[in-house]
This record gives sequence, structure tokens and C-alpha cells, in this order.
Amino acid sequence: MAAEAVSGDQRVSSVMHVRCPDRLPEDVFRQVLELLAEFSPVVQALPPSAALVELKGALRYHGTSTRHLGEVLRIRTLSRLGVDVRVGIGPTVAATASGQITSPGGVLAIDPDHVVDWLGPLPVEALHGIGPKEAAALREFGVHCVGLLAAVPPATVQRLLGGRAGRMAVDRARGIDPRPVAPRALPATLAVRYSFAQHILDGALVRAVLLDLVVQLGRQLRRRGQVACGLTLSLRFAGGASWEKMRRLPEASAHGDDLRTLAYRLIDAAGLQRGRLTGLVLKGEDLVAADQVAQQISLDQAREDRLVAETVSDRIRAKFGPGAIGPAATFLRVS
Repeated sequence: MAAEAVSGDQRVSSVMHVRCPDRLPEDVFRQVLELLAEFSPVVQALPPSAALVELKGALRYHGTSTRHLGEVLRIRTLSRLGVDVRVGIGPTVAATASGQITSPGGVLAIDPDHVVDWLGPLPVEALHGIGPKEAAALREFGVHCVGLLAAVPPATVQRLLGGRAGRMAVDRARGIDPRPVAPRALPATLAVRYSFAQHILDGALVRAVLLDLVVQLGRQLRRRGQVACGLTLSLRFAGGASWEKMRRLPEASAHGDDLRTLAYRLIDAAGLQRGRLTGLVLKGEDLVAADQVAQQISLDQAREDRLVAETVSDRIRAKFGPGAIGPAATFLRVS
């Protein structure tokens, strides 16, 4: 589909907001971020499927316009990754612009000299950062478009939406957003997965498989010298349905007991009854080096004993294989 644009001088326009398709696999999203880094060294990942790119320096380097860079980016994501993206470009409204592209992909560049004019007629919920609740509160007050929001006194909007949210909404409605693009990579993750040979209804078996995934994840984290700050559990059901939930650990850890406790809370939150499972994925989130995390002094001797046993178990697995030792329940899993 042909790219869209608002005509005008775009030399000052320096921010690109890239929206990938929803439910894009994380590994593909990482490849999109790597591709963005070819255009600019300043890329801010916005998980799970968006990113901001600072183009001010890139324009001088590539010697072209921001609109052309957006078009080239879209062509590359399509040709290299098979992913179509929506690209919004503007000095302060890039995210709002990308949200206005209704087709699966496209480029919408906003003339820096006409930002306020472009924003004015948009419905208030189109403004980036305005969710359904905020839009409902504004509409109830009679504010239906961004132009009206820009005209309302900031103090009034702050009473409607809250202090910080209100100030930000008014600034964005007036084309003001001084926040710089902050370079941020997608946090490191590590996933382990299991696929059933047939649809499973047995809750005990599902729990045994989850425990085995916990053991695998913990062992790989410890071998890499990393700890996880949270866990994500994804369940796949017969018929293609899925369920996913993420929770933070009280403290970053690679200890099996800590991972198991949180993993069991996640599976309990799924409320499985008669769901026919086809697979599970357990992912360690926001991985950091173990030596960068302060170790709390423990007075729990039982925990200390389990940590020692875990170290010994890791040595046994390294010598005789991953299945040489493990919790008895894990041997319930299907082969």
C-alpha cells in the first residue's frame, strides 16, 4: 500500500514511532529492533511491539528525509522479516501518527509547522496516552477532540485525569513533548518450553511438566551466571487459544524454590479446569548478571541447605546429563 504523508517541510521532524503487528513473537521483535539500529544508534524499545527512533543524527548521516527513511524501513521489515509496520514521524506526535494508520502498514509523516493543526480535529482518544477511561472522562466534560483539550485550562484537565496525566495530556494536545528518546534495548529473557504429544487434561501431569520446566530454567540461568526478575507463563490450548501472565519475583533469583513458588502461582492463576492443553512456555524475564544483584543474608538454614543441594545437583547433571537427578514429580511428565 502506498505510504501516507502530510506534506510540508520535515527537516525538523526527528522522531520515528514504529508499531509492529500485535502478538509479534519476541524473537522477531528483537530482529526489528536490530534493523532499526541500522538507521540510528538511538533506539528505545517499547515492548511488546513498538519502538521509538531518534533520527536527528541519522538524517545527516543518510542524507535523506525522515519520510524516505520510514519508507525504506517498511520495505526492509517486509522483505527481510515478512513483517509490515506502521511508521509515524513527527517532532512530538510520532506515536499519535502511527496510531492513525488504519492499514496493516504505512508511513505517516507530520509537517513540524502544522502539528497543532493536524492534531486539532482528531478525536480525543486518538491522542497517544489517552486510554478509554481518560477519554470517557473528557467526553463527559464535553471535550470530544484534541483541539478542545488543548484549549482547556491545564488545572481543569488535571482535576479530571489526575496531576501528572492531566499535564501530559494538555502538553501533547498542544504538540509539546520534551521527553528525549532514551536508548533502551529489549530486556534479556530465557524461555523453556514443552509440547504435549496429545491434548492434556490431567492437572497433576501439567504441574509435573511445569516443575520440570522450572528445573530446566533454573539450571540454565545458573549456568549462564544470571538471575531472573520475573516469570512469564504461556499456555497453549487445543483449538489455538492461548493464555499468558507475567509476575515479578520478590527478589531476582535463579534458585529453583523461588522459581517454583512463582510458577505455581501463575498456573493457579490460569484457573485450569477442563482446558485441553497442548503446550507450556516458561520464560525468565529481565535477566541480569547474578553478581550484580545484592545477596540478602539468610537465617533460614533449610533454605541454605537446599542451595547447597542445588549446587551439587547441578554438578551431577553437568557430569551425567540433565535427567540424572531431579524432583520425583518431574518423572511423571510424558516423554
